[in-house]
Amino acid sequence: MSSDDRPIVRVRDLIKHFPVRGGVLNRIVGNVHAVNGVSFDIRRGEVLGVVGESGCGKSTLGKVLIRLTEPTSGTVEYGGTDITRLGHAEMLPFRRRMQIIFQDPYSSLNPRLTVRKLLREVVRLHGVVPDDHADDYITELIAKVGLRQDAADKFPHEFSGGQRQRIGIARALAVKPEFIVADEPVSALDVSIQAQVLNLLMDLKDEFGLTLMFISHDLKVVEHFCDRVLVMYLGHVVEEVPCDDLLLRVKHPYSKALLGANPIDEPPPKGSPRRTLTVLKGDVPSPFNPPKGCPFVGRCPIAMPRCQAERPPLVPRPTTNALTGHPATHTTSCWAVED
Repeated sequence: MSSDDRPIVRVRDLIKHFPVRGGVLNRIVGNVHAVNGVSFDIRRGEVLGVVGESGCGKSTLGKVLIRLTEPTSGTVEYGGTDITRLGHAEMLPFRRRMQIIFQDPYSSLNPRLTVRKLLREVVRLHGVVPDDHADDYITELIAKVGLRQDAADKFPHEFSGGQRQRIGIARALAVKPEFIVADEPVSALDVSIQAQVLNLLMDLKDEFGLTLMFISHDLKVVEHFCDRVLVMYLGHVVEEVPCDDLLLRVKHPYSKALLGANPIDEPPPKGSPRRTLTVLKGDVPSPFNPPKGCPFVGRCPIAMPRCQAERPPLVPRPTTNALTGHPATHTTSCWAVED
């Protein structure tokens, strides 16, 4: 395998459990199983989508990936180096290569700093440019994300939500990263502003050759923006599929339910059958006490007795992404699909 073909990120058996304390002595009485044995690769220049309901572990996965949150076990290799074993000083060069765009830009921006001071701190910490060139570099960054030059001397509260998200993107780009985790970057924005931010991200990806992990709960956005998608449920990856034709490709009943819950682009022609709205029954199991078998078994419309007792493995099927032409893998974790 050549260096160009080697994945920029390799994740193997990644687990993140959060301890739960209780009782008079405040002892650990259990764990919240946020991420459970997740494995995948991300190729250089690819946009990998991660979707699922709220609480499925997708944001935790993104934070563990760049070590904003420490993993319980498993490995994350970046450029061939296992970063889960690095100390703070050894990790600093990788902090520059990996960045994150947060869902809520206001809570992630220091309200006491102007945009110029906020970006200057980042540039100085990582030594991106000499100090006497910092202002020119910041001016260029602000223009790249589509903000006016007078934005540099304003505070975060003086901007709209879409403008604040552009500042968050500028901060991530300031260190010239290779890989960015975009954690639901448009979910808090109006629909018209969502399109602007998505188009900006796509333009910046092409211009700077970025690799992205795009976390979302909206499969329609992911299908438009991403090359490949991981579908997560209760901390598990239940399906991995190319995004070129999700409607025809997805096999897992949970993935089909997510697609079925999306509004259609236009009404069907007169006389044609209407698409059936998929409504899942039952409640999402507690991540404190997950089921023994398939994590989706309590809500699955095609569950079998085997699903109660055994957790299905992810079964790979080689395929090709029609949009990129790259070899791809479609994996599904479902006993019923296999049968």
